[in-house]
Amino acid sequence: MNEFFRKFAAKTSLAVGSAWAFILAAVVILAWAATGPMFRYSDTWQLVINTGTTIVTFLMVFLIQNTQNRDAKAIHLKLDEMIKATPRARNHMIDLDRLSDEKLRRLEAEYKRLCDEDETSGAGLRDVKEEIKERESERSGS
Repeated sequence: MNEFFRKFAAKTSLAVGSAWAFILAAVVILAWAATGPMFRYSDTWQLVINTGTTIVTFLMVFLIQNTQNRDAKAIHLKLDEMIKATPRARNHMIDLDRLSDEKLRRLEAEYKRLCDEDETSGAGLRDVKEEIKERESERSGS
């Protein structure tokens, strides 16, 4: 069942995220609006569009959330792989999503402090320039 829903959600999100889906939705709205005079803008006429859009929105929330969760997980796994493969990276940065909100705030504050220090000292830019020079010399030496 999970695999069926995953495939269905992926295909549906691709379809409803297309220009054709937007055009179809716009045509439906225009057709509904055009029928207003014929139905004398009745409560039933308004209820049709309200009910239809509510149902579509309700269902789309689950499909979009499923797609977003999968995308976020894939990105996290790719970043985890990069952290693990980078020699100077700190492996404890993997799985930060498991930290409490307070621990995440403290970590964010620490990184902001480090960035502020780098900006005032120019260390961050200096490190990047040195790394670029090292890579260029490695390439020219190879």
